[in-house]
Amino acid sequence: MLIATLSGVVLVSSIYIYEMYFFTFREIDREFIQNGPGPVTSPTEKYVANAYYEPFGGAAGGVNVWVEITNNIEKNKVQTVYYSDAKSNFSMEWLDEDVLYILNDEPNYPNSNRSIELEIGKEIYHENGLACKSLLMKDDYETCYQY
Repeated sequence: MLIATLSGVVLVSSIYIYEMYFFTFREIDREFIQNGPGPVTSPTEKYVANAYYEPFGGAAGGVNVWVEITNNIEKNKVQTVYYSDAKSNFSMEWLDEDVLYILNDEPNYPNSNRSIELEIGKEIYHENGLACKSLLMKDDYETCYQY
């Protein structure tokens, strides 16, 4: 009984550690994705931003949104820079060549605003912070924001 209990604790702990510290955006369920706003091209066409919606939980579930940036200069390198629950008011706008403003807000709910300005190549946003804690992603950004 002791061996079974210890094995269970080790297994659950291992899964938790793996999920927390070895997260990558490759784990996004892309089977039922829907295209969101975009593409939105940066002023000098160096970057292209695309948003995608990921429904979850069936009829009573919700929708996540993520933004991928394609770097046209670096052989079409793609990087996910934003991941959050989708709100009813979502849009993207380039403020300059390297700064993307993402509006993700539910106007009737004051605590729902997930809008942010991100400097591409240096900053990312992950609502629940998994990307911020990931050992595999720590070299992909300088600053990680979470809600």
